Amino acid sequence: MKVLIMTLGTRGDVQPFVALARGLLAAGHEVVLTAPHRFAGFVTSHGVPFTGVDDGPMRLMDDTAGAGAVIEGGIRARLRQARTMPAMFTQLLEDCWVVASRGAGAGADLVVHNGQILAGQHVAEALGIPAVLALPVPMYVPTREFPWPGAGFPPWLPASANRATFLGMKAPVAMFGRVVDRWREHTLRLPRRRRRHDPLRRPDNDQGTVLHAFSPAVLHAPADWPDSVRTTGYWVLPPSSEPLPDRVEEFLSAGDPPVFVGFGSMSGRDPAHSTAVVLEAARRAGTRLVMATGWGGLADSAAGDDVLVVNEVDHQLLFPRVAAVVHHGGAGTSGVAFAAGRPQVVCPFVGDQPFWARLAHRRGVAPEPLPQRHLTPSGLAAAITTAITDSDLARTAEQLGRCVRADHGVGDAVTALEGVALAHRPT
Repeated sequence: MKVLIMTLGTRGDVQPFVALARGLLAAGHEVVLTAPHRFAGFVTSHGVPFTGVDDGPMRLMDDTAGAGAVIEGGIRARLRQARTMPAMFTQLLEDCWVVASRGAGAGADLVVHNGQILAGQHVAEALGIPAVLALPVPMYVPTREFPWPGAGFPPWLPASANRATFLGMKAPVAMFGRVVDRWREHTLRLPRRRRRHDPLRRPDNDQGTVLHAFSPAVLHAPADWPDSVRTTGYWVLPPSSEPLPDRVEEFLSAGDPPVFVGFGSMSGRDPAHSTAVVLEAARRAGTRLVMATGWGGLADSAAGDDVLVVNEVDHQLLFPRVAAVVHHGGAGTSGVAFAAGRPQVVCPFVGDQPFWARLAHRRGVAPEPLPQRHLTPSGLAAAITTAITDSDLARTAEQLGRCVRADHGVGDAVTALEGVALAHRPT
């Protein structure tokens, strides 16, 4: 079986698919992972065949100030982004078809895609092969049990309203539908049909397979999800074979377990202010700190006797050794924190981050979320103090971590993909 994996987004949107690709390779299958060019080194360093496509909207992340304005800005910033985004997909879509039709992905039996790249189900339709929607966040499949994770809907909505909030996934069609339709017509030579933009539906309008790459121990599969939707467990790369850097080991050994703070690629408007808030909160909480700079999320000039600043560090090795994990609520970071079995403090910015923040609180492993726009030294200090002193939080986090680590996420996903490919073979 040859699998073409197509993904778009930040590193958190790419890394789970690298883990999946490694699992497919280990099972004897052929794999090509397609993502923006910027991820070539990261993907190939894990032994996964890679072919790049245009960076498209990822270029918005290259301007820290601009990205921060969109993340924290109001409706005007979002409208400006909406006007520029469609054109950013034109070359990306063309590149995806080149990869799939005559490039490294040619001859694939199956397309696995994350929806964000927009091309997945259309490429599969043009090739006459199945498409599988694969997601680290339950963004597409409606349910009565929780609201759409793509926006900060209040958790107290009635069940009937929860399902309605998933209409939020119509926004990409409204924004990018014309671009995709032109590409379908002129490049893929595909006719227009009903529900062509719905990745939950196959071309014959039957339900397509959806794989959710998170733990059922963290989020139980809702009773109203169809059988075509499967929750496998997290798709996690194995921990690095290299130990933590010497300076990290020395810092961990020099005192009580520190608190980790990192906001990933979420920069905000003023990283220096965010850094000052974090440092003052740690001082008030009386804790040592490992602070990750990420993609500009926190300033890198704050090192001291009680503060270690790192750029990139293996979270799977570090998180089990800290007193608590303070993070932005990205799906990938949340998954590693759940698996580590450590208490959390979640400070969400946008998108699905408030969803994971509320879920961590409901699961009893974190105090109430602290949205970034309301973050203060006193509020963060209080949350950190709770996380490192509340025995119930610690016990619940440890129990949940054991459950998450018992999953076989990649293995179950590989088995599911083998089943999809087998069902599509001519008899």
